[in-house]
Amino acid sequence: MDGMQRDILQRGLWFEEFEVGVRYLHRPGRTVTEADNVLFTTLTMNTQALHLDAAFAATQPFGQRLVNSMFTLSTLVGSSVAQLTQGTLVANLGFSEITFPAPLFLGDTLYSSSIVEEMRLSLSRPGQGIVVLRHVGRNQDDVIVATALRSTLVWCEKADR
Repeated sequence: MDGMQRDILQRGLWFEEFEVGVRYLHRPGRTVTEADNVLFTTLTMNTQALHLDAAFAATQPFGQRLVNSMFTLSTLVGSSVAQLTQGTLVANLGFSEITFPAPLFLGDTLYSSSIVEEMRLSLSRPGQGIVVLRHVGRNQDDVIVATALRSTLVWCEKADR
């Protein structure tokens, strides 16, 4: 090289780079620890015994503590940021169709993916577009443990910011 350094900034995708039907696999996965579950649960003031009380949870249908579903949702969405929306997101517009079809347990690993469901340019905000993402979380056994539909507002590449 001629001594010139080239910088590459890690970022998410501009509106134009998204494509309906494409699935993004977010890696690495995230193995959930007891510390994760207890910290998140207590920080959010969720005193549900199913998350905190091992003796009680052992007497319940799943026989063990469950990972807080809001931690699961947050991690599912958070794992997509670096690949899809880092520095290109204007705002989250909303979440819908959130489901937890199977439990996530302490020691499980959450693997996340996102599928672009739909996209359109914003009618009211020039230089921005709406991208709807379907996030899917699976455990290490490929069992779906969480899903969510997320509407985002993202920058167009040539937008005047």
